[in-house]
Amino acid sequence: MTTPIYAIGDIHGQLGMLETALSRIEVEGGRDARVVFLGDYTDRGPNSAGVLDFLIKGQAEGRDWITIKGNHDRMFSLFMQDYPINDDRLLVGYHWLHERIGGIETLASYGVEVPERTRIYEVHAAARAAVPQAHIDFLAGLQVTHQQGDLLFVHAGIRPEIPLSEQTEDDLIWIRDSFHKYTGPHPYLVVHGHTPVKSATHYGNRVNLDAGAGYGQPLVTAVFEGNRCWCLTDQGRVELTP
Repeated sequence: MTTPIYAIGDIHGQLGMLETALSRIEVEGGRDARVVFLGDYTDRGPNSAGVLDFLIKGQAEGRDWITIKGNHDRMFSLFMQDYPINDDRLLVGYHWLHERIGGIETLASYGVEVPERTRIYEVHAAARAAVPQAHIDFLAGLQVTHQQGDLLFVHAGIRPEIPLSEQTEDDLIWIRDSFHKYTGPHPYLVVHGHTPVKSATHYGNRVNLDAGAGYGQPLVTAVFEGNRCWCLTDQGRVELTP
């Protein structure tokens, strides 16, 4: 019998949804179940600080939790460096504190406000004083992929027909179009988030588990046994098929 592995899509500061998702997993798979989190723990939602606290605490307690890096996690991490850095994968004119990205909501969860006409160095200084070092270390230590059997867990996707060893972090946490448009087989079933869809969707060569929790939509919990996949709901498993 194949041991189930669970996955949770993009969380985006939704602590209550995360707690509910993990409660469902614990009921079905027990406290020792392996759970892969697909990244984007921060931004947009109301409690990014609480989400990071929760994940750090769980790992410290020995939970079998695998945490993948998302692009929003990298943006937060870059901002928290000694000199704040803007991710060069953003569109021109965008930055982590742009209203569409969600950094302002993340800092608010630490008690840091970003008034209009505030200079970045002032916000940066307040953030450095408020964000615990444990959170900065957690973000810096996130892995970019997790491979298990025929499954590859990654935040955004992969560049098609490129060996995993040659994939770049930029693609693994940011890629969209070339990955989404590719309909051929990959060496594994790719489980990802990053691009919100109306509901978790199986495309045959990939499974997208980002249903838009960052915008108040449901947080997806899924369970995999080999290549078979189910969404985990209050009513139990609902199979996802291509």
